[in-house]
Amino acid sequence: MSGGVRGHSGHHIGQVVFRAVITLLMVAILNFLLFRVIPGDPAAMLLAGARSSVTTEQMQAQRQSWGLDKPLVPDQLVSYLSTTLQGDFGYSFKFRGKRVGELIMERLPATLALAGLAQIVAIIFGVFLGTYAGWRRGGVIDNLTTGTSLALYSTPPFWLGMLLVVAFSTMLGWLPGYGSYSPGAGAGSFLTGLIDRLRHLTLPGLAVALGLIGQYVVVARAAMSDVVTEDYMVTARAKGLTNGQMLMRHAFRNALLPVVTLITLNLGYVVAGAITVEAVFAWPGIGSLTVEALNARDYPVLQGIFLLLGASIVFANLIADLIYGLLDPRVRQ
Repeated sequence: MSGGVRGHSGHHIGQVVFRAVITLLMVAILNFLLFRVIPGDPAAMLLAGARSSVTTEQMQAQRQSWGLDKPLVPDQLVSYLSTTLQGDFGYSFKFRGKRVGELIMERLPATLALAGLAQIVAIIFGVFLGTYAGWRRGGVIDNLTTGTSLALYSTPPFWLGMLLVVAFSTMLGWLPGYGSYSPGAGAGSFLTGLIDRLRHLTLPGLAVALGLIGQYVVVARAAMSDVVTEDYMVTARAKGLTNGQMLMRHAFRNALLPVVTLITLNLGYVVAGAITVEAVFAWPGIGSLTVEALNARDYPVLQGIFLLLGASIVFANLIADLIYGLLDPRVRQ
């Protein structure tokens, strides 16, 4: 029996990993083709500073040096896939030959800080409020929480960000509305610099977190509402268990499965979703780098960023599938 279970588990894991690899390959190919149909000539962008004096020979030499003169398929595609598999994402056009990997790693910590803070806040408040609303269905708190969560869930994060800037930065002046630090903040003590960065992180982090809280409340409430009507909950009540015992021993654990799945998936999606918020708050992360690369037709940087975002979503789906299989044996079968 145990051998059969292990066989089902191994087969399930193999299928999940195989699908993730194929999906990632398709993402890489689509990523390559997508930025080749964007209007604009990268070679012209590279020589933009001397556009008036550029000759046809110079333009052709620039295309040859970057491999842009070769056929799109298969030459450029095969070259892109082979170098990407080696961990080499190429060199930036805009930043004069700087490695794409270095540029992304410079900006990635700011995006991870923003997304990580938003996830932590959203999980704590969203799961708690959703669980309580589902446990106390039909009450005033349930109606108020559900209505507010649906409104937050349907509102784009960048719009929430603009509202927060107007309210707490422009009108009240409580928090900074752009950037990641104040000029001269680094000259003080470590604690002063840390507080300054946290103040700058508050509004963009809140803009991302509010939308996530709406998701977690809706899913947690729906899961808890289903659990409280199950037969084993009626049996537990008949045995004389208190509300607290029923909630912690039975209801919460069984309602946690869809919430865990959503949390895992959001680990990948929240990084991509934070890009628009970064643009609103001029946050120096992957989002601002994406805007700069788009304006410069910087194919290698755009490819590196979107491959990173695509890989994070594929990896998050992979983890969600594996966790779902662990929590629910029926998935493995």
